[in-house]
Amino acid sequence: MTSDDTALLERARGGDRHALAMIYDEYSPAIYRYLYRRVGNTGLAEDLTGQVFLKLLEAFQRDQLWNSSFRGWLYRIAHNLVVDHYRKQGDRNQVELEETLESDDLGPEHGAELTIRFQKIRGALNTLTEEQAQVILLRFGEGLSNREVGEIMARSEGAIKALQHRALSALRRLLLEEEVEG
Repeated sequence: MTSDDTALLERARGGDRHALAMIYDEYSPAIYRYLYRRVGNTGLAEDLTGQVFLKLLEAFQRDQLWNSSFRGWLYRIAHNLVVDHYRKQGDRNQVELEETLESDDLGPEHGAELTIRFQKIRGALNTLTEEQAQVILLRFGEGLSNREVGEIMARSEGAIKALQHRALSALRRLLLEEEVEG
């Protein structure tokens, strides 16, 4: 985090609405993408994104601070909200798919093929452990480094590498099984 970011966060903690808006504009697209990849529903992802930033405001009011990276702290809040959502829902594997893949350059057949691939990957991700799915989405969906993922998941970089390896192996195995069965 740069000194400008630190100053912006301090202004936001002091109630500066412009600073809060700048933080939201900076971080909400990535948080939304992460949440959407986890829940597969635009409306729910939007609601959860809003809840992440409400939690941020509540933390400011209670004078609670993050221990490491601010961005990692936001992802951790987002992750906890997803876990709570699925816990309340009762079945983690019931994921709505609203994926609409449209392109002027591609025909409807290609769009349908991409949608089917997306559904297979989402289904395979849903069968991984929560930690495995999270590491895959943070590393490859969000493009974060092993160090950044480690901060978010409160693990060492080495532990993240090992978890990532196990997750990719399991994902590969699940997708190959799907291919053989399908």
